[in-house]
Amino acid sequence: MGAAMSKRGRAPTEQPRRNGVRQVAELLPDVGRAAFKKFGFVQSSLVSRWGEIVGERWAAVSVPESLRFPAGRKDEGVLTLTVRGAHAVTIQHILPEIAERVNRFFGYSAVARIVIRHGEVAAKPARAAPPSLRPVPVELGDGLKTIADPELKAVLEALAGSVASSTGLPKVA
Repeated sequence: MGAAMSKRGRAPTEQPRRNGVRQVAELLPDVGRAAFKKFGFVQSSLVSRWGEIVGERWAAVSVPESLRFPAGRKDEGVLTLTVRGAHAVTIQHILPEIAERVNRFFGYSAVARIVIRHGEVAAKPARAAPPSLRPVPVELGDGLKTIADPELKAVLEALAGSVASSTGLPKVA
């Protein structure tokens, strides 16, 4: 009639159900991976690190839409970019450089061709500077001026900035 069933009524290839609660963090990488593969991305890092790959200037006006490979291959793919309005002409002139940067990011010849699609690019929200880049208050930084080692001075300035920006007692996790 159908596939042979085991003693408990399951097909032999079916995994037994796992009782208990799973953390959402365990599930999210698999969900994200499946969604990115469905829409043409093998690695989600291309989307998340686009600003590092092409630079903030070009990341503000473009976003990778998909990376499609020929059947059975993982190289010589077609990268589709969504570019805002009139910036497409400028982006078109630097396509070889973008392809080179993406290939350098992957470490192999992942992109052979780039297709430009006109569309809206969502504005990236401005992020607050990390504590190490916040200015050190004058009252905490006077003692740091006499330190000769630049690396030690930078670390101590970052520590002083973190202390100055914290409120209340430290929280121990």
